[in-house]
Amino acid sequence: MAGWVRNDTRGVTIEAEADASALAAFLAVLPQELPPLASISRLDVTPLAPSGASGFVILDSAADVARRAQIPADACVCSDCLRELSDPADRRFRYPFINCTNCGPRFTIVTGIPYDRPQTTMAGFSMCPVCLAEYHDPASRRFHAQPNACPVCGPQLTLVDPHGAPLPGDPLGESLRMLAQGAIVAVKGLGGYHLAVDAGNPAAVRELRRRKRRDEKPFAVMAADLEAVEQFATVSPAEARLLAGVERPIVLLNKLADFLLAEEVAPRNRVIGVMLPYTPLHHLLLERDFLALVMTSGNFADEPIVFRDEEARLRLKEVADVFLGHNRPIHSRADDSVARVLGDRALLLRRSRGFVPRAVALAEELPPVLAVGAELKNTVCLLRGDRAFLGPHVGDLQNVETYAACTTAIGQLRDLLETTPVAVAHDLHPDYLSTRYALEVSGLPLIGVQHHHAHLASCLAEHGVTSPAIGVIFDGLGYGSDGSLWGGEFLVGDLRSCERVGHFRYVALPGGDLAARQPWRMALSYLQDSYDGDLPESACLAEVPEDELRLVHQALAKGINAPLASSCGRLFDAVAALLGVRTVASFEGQAAMELEMLADPEAKAPLRFALKLTDGQLVFDPRPLIRALLEARRRGVGAAELSGRFHATLAELVRQVCLVVRARRGLTTVALSGGVFQNALLTTLVRERLQGAGFTVLSHSLVPPNDGGLSLGQAVVAGWRLRKGR
Repeated sequence: MAGWVRNDTRGVTIEAEADASALAAFLAVLPQELPPLASISRLDVTPLAPSGASGFVILDSAADVARRAQIPADACVCSDCLRELSDPADRRFRYPFINCTNCGPRFTIVTGIPYDRPQTTMAGFSMCPVCLAEYHDPASRRFHAQPNACPVCGPQLTLVDPHGAPLPGDPLGESLRMLAQGAIVAVKGLGGYHLAVDAGNPAAVRELRRRKRRDEKPFAVMAADLEAVEQFATVSPAEARLLAGVERPIVLLNKLADFLLAEEVAPRNRVIGVMLPYTPLHHLLLERDFLALVMTSGNFADEPIVFRDEEARLRLKEVADVFLGHNRPIHSRADDSVARVLGDRALLLRRSRGFVPRAVALAEELPPVLAVGAELKNTVCLLRGDRAFLGPHVGDLQNVETYAACTTAIGQLRDLLETTPVAVAHDLHPDYLSTRYALEVSGLPLIGVQHHHAHLASCLAEHGVTSPAIGVIFDGLGYGSDGSLWGGEFLVGDLRSCERVGHFRYVALPGGDLAARQPWRMALSYLQDSYDGDLPESACLAEVPEDELRLVHQALAKGINAPLASSCGRLFDAVAALLGVRTVASFEGQAAMELEMLADPEAKAPLRFALKLTDGQLVFDPRPLIRALLEARRRGVGAAELSGRFHATLAELVRQVCLVVRARRGLTTVALSGGVFQNALLTTLVRERLQGAGFTVLSHSLVPPNDGGLSLGQAVVAGWRLRKGR
């Protein structure tokens, strides 16, 4: 084989010259024998006239007007590098920044394309002669490994106090000593800072909760390997594959009954988020002494993860005792991704480090559209050709820090893709900060996309489906096309348009947003609606101060600060309160999550409910369901059984609605989306009932069903509308 290979801004170009049989063999084996981190999204072959070339060479990267190369995602340290890390004879023995072509930082250090060292944050580190020889040797595992470095020429660890003053001693050794003594250490990772403590030390975990002002929301932990994880959590083969993948997400696992870590890590929760080490530094921190370390994002509630050194010391000086950092800058922040296994498939709940900026393949090329996402779990998305690029998880746009992170993510995505959007897609809610950015800052033509249509389109786009489908979209709240609040929706639509064919009965949200944080309010609202104001006794309401209960009851009766909504998420909150699971939530979705964990999965007999045709809409009336729950509780039926039956009731509701829509419209494909479908039990029950009725069921995997995937749907809807001149 003669010719050359070159990395350019469109991807990889190979010119190969040989006889016909050799070329055929080469083309057959090329897609099968890829380097560990390589993937082929498209392979184009063009015949050329022989040039009489001899030898095969690797040419320098070339710039090109048509920028189409995909930016690589960060990858965990590979097994070859780990062997060198632990080999006393290796020149990189215990070097915390060891990497090669098959592993290491990528997206978080890239400043431009093509992906070459001068366009990374490693540009300031000049390679020593030995590293340079590896870098230029095609036979080396470090050939053109852009972050290539060693202890002589590469980044170095630092340990400083909250004021930035260097601390004496070996940074790694001192950090390990302090962790063992219960200290809180801020650790600089690939995409930002973590706050680390010994997960087996209850006092240390309690102190981290106090300083971070995080009462009950579970902390993620990091353990050295699968063997360590299996000492405190159950791990299925599918979960093990997800944990050990190059992306290294946080994976939600069930705790063992004999939970060896501090209960304060995930209080009142049978699930714990676990990840394996993904940098050499993490491996060094976990090589001894600790069964697991808490590794929670370096931030306060509702703020983005901090990634710049000065910002970390400023924002976290009241939390961390010391800062274990280094002098390799992070260019793009990327929080840890979060996933769970549903069936045998991974379901991403937060798509960030390890997955960003991998593209989502689209069915067709679309105009370059920027989508700015929603208020909660914000991400942004930019279309380029037949690919959609989602930015990393930003968080909830409820303060200046997250808004700034969102605008930064937009700028970085535009710069790295070298794509200028022709329009901006946004949610219809006028008060979202993302909507305000689109209207007031972007300077682009505007395309508003209804919240639940964006959810439907996100699911369809992930599966490459362009034909109409039934959309079952369950979430907390979204702004409806009629100006009301939606959340339990049945749609019929495609990537261009949709119509509402059914929904949950409207129920008041006493206190507006406060209803999501105090589930007892939703319980009161549903009781008042179900019993025509003649309230039955309920244990959950007995906990509420009498004056507050009376005020909320009066507000409901008069319709004061009690907007109506068709929310599925708020129904979960009400049922959780009525079953004694939770009356006050300390974080978003807590009541629904605990209701799922309580449920007996074998309790599959649906409770009573009503499905009515009102003004051409199929309307789910939950009042019989609420009354059935209370009657069963009075008979002594357990909360676990009733939670299971509640989930089964919603699954049966979905089946019945889809049967009616199929009879009317002839549609056999159903797309499930919205934050409620993070619930594995509900998703499984709905899938089983729909497939049993002959439906094709689409659900999320690569993109979150929650609002973290909304920007994909917004972008695709806007792109299709632009294509059709709408």
